[in-house]
Amino acid sequence: MAVILEDRPIETVRSEVIDQLIMNYSHGELSYEAFERRLDKAMELQNNKDLVQLTEDLPLAVDKAFVEGKKQGLAPNYVPGEAEDVDYMIDVFSGSNRRGMWSVAKEIRCLSIFSGTEIDFTDAKFSQREVRVKVFSLFSGIDIHVPENINIVSKAFCIFGAVDNHLSSQSSQGLDIANATNRPTLIIEGFSIFSGIDIKIKRSMKEKLVSLADSLRRLFS
Repeated sequence: MAVILEDRPIETVRSEVIDQLIMNYSHGELSYEAFERRLDKAMELQNNKDLVQLTEDLPLAVDKAFVEGKKQGLAPNYVPGEAEDVDYMIDVFSGSNRRGMWSVAKEIRCLSIFSGTEIDFTDAKFSQREVRVKVFSLFSGIDIHVPENINIVSKAFCIFGAVDNHLSSQSSQGLDIANATNRPTLIIEGFSIFSGIDIKIKRSMKEKLVSLADSLRRLFS
């Protein structure tokens, strides 16, 4: 006998509802305005019954091909393989960045003194399950942008500084929570003295879901 709706994990129900919204929008059954409005509600509601009601009037059910396509579209850019052992970023009275499509080393060592440093992992290619970012920041600022589909561990030690982790508990909504342990893990450690380390998502989960839905709509139209 199937588990009753009220006893099912809410994140599983939420993911299924979001899948059905994307499916129907991509096939032209929902306008963009209706899709965005229902998607906002799907990411906020905390009751299984309310979630399911968002899709009761939609004609198209989700098939396995769609689920697999969504997993690939939202999966982290992870391809197992070899990687450089260490990547150095050294900024003294200057500034530098890593952004775009770049290959992530096993370990990144970042020295920032009276400088500004940006490390953007949003479109980076991971080839290792675990990546360490070792920082030493003095009178500086380090901005670390991460995708919503990797795990983050922050171990940095601060002296007259701060580590601001803006990652939301809702950042994984729409993803398969059961596969969280299979995502790359980013470990941030080191020292921040009279400095700040800012860890945040550059592109929200909603933005990524809308982008996926738009790409599927173009494919099916």
